[in-house]
Amino acid sequence: MHLEGSCHCGKVRFSVESREPVPFMRCYCSICRKTAGAGGYAINLGAITQTMKVTGKRHLRIYRAQLPNDDGKGTHTSSARRYFCAGCGSALWLWDPSWPDLVHPHASAIDTPLPMPPEYVHCMVGSKAPWVKIEGEPQDARFDEYPDLSLAEWHAQHGLTSAGEDAAP
Repeated sequence: MHLEGSCHCGKVRFSVESREPVPFMRCYCSICRKTAGAGGYAINLGAITQTMKVTGKRHLRIYRAQLPNDDGKGTHTSSARRYFCAGCGSALWLWDPSWPDLVHPHASAIDTPLPMPPEYVHCMVGSKAPWVKIEGEPQDARFDEYPDLSLAEWHAQHGLTSAGEDAAP
């Protein structure tokens, strides 16, 4: 599915092809919540990095979160790059060199009408803010951390991978 997106002020616009365009997964981690989730969570889509076209690149900035070290002493910089507009602060997409072929646009930055998900998956619930109420249906899957199912696998399992495309591995 071809997706068009932009920031609020319109200085940054982008397009990308997505095999996983259904906005089903709500992430409640502190990074997503604070950088892109006014409702207490953020929703990321899966798309193909090589298809991304961006105008207004000079207005882009990148945030790389500081994460606690596994030993509990100090922090390290996340490899994930969270792109946002310097003009209006809109969160646009996440890209991580660990998975260079994937880019994760924020559903909130997409201007193209997106399909309605048949259900929601709530991840990183173990780190949600105390004031956040998890909305959705009682049967929605909830995970304290990340689910084992990838965006591509969830779309394939639900028969929602874009027409003519196989789910990415």
